[in-house]
Amino acid sequence: MHADHQLNCHIKAKLKFTVDHIERGRNAEKLAAGYLRVRGYHIWKSNWRWGKRELDLVAIYRGELVIVEVKSMVGNRVNHPSEVVDGPKQRNIILASEGFIRRFNSRRPTRFDVIAVMYFADGVQIEHFKNAFYSGDEF
Repeated sequence: MHADHQLNCHIKAKLKFTVDHIERGRNAEKLAAGYLRVRGYHIWKSNWRWGKRELDLVAIYRGELVIVEVKSMVGNRVNHPSEVVDGPKQRNIILASEGFIRRFNSRRPTRFDVIAVMYFADGVQIEHFKNAFYSGDEF
């Protein structure tokens, strides 16, 4: 009985972490979209899927198509949220963006940004990294 209780508590804790993580991610995307709107970006699509790949935010800014990856993190961690967008993640974003461009026949110049949303006890900090990576980068 004791082992079953421990397993049940572990499953509930893991599920709660997963749900909190998903909610925090969705909230971060909403905060990032608001941050961009205030700065004159038009949010064209959010959570656009191409197969198993997803683009968090697709925006238009001064004639450019801006693909935005949103990363969130609680408190101070060793890795900055923007550092989590590694080569394989960049490749997935680029492949999805190519699908997006074909699907919507976009001829706009394209750039890839990362927005880091960091949650602290006293509030939220948002950092915007323009041109965080390029489609021609090596993976």
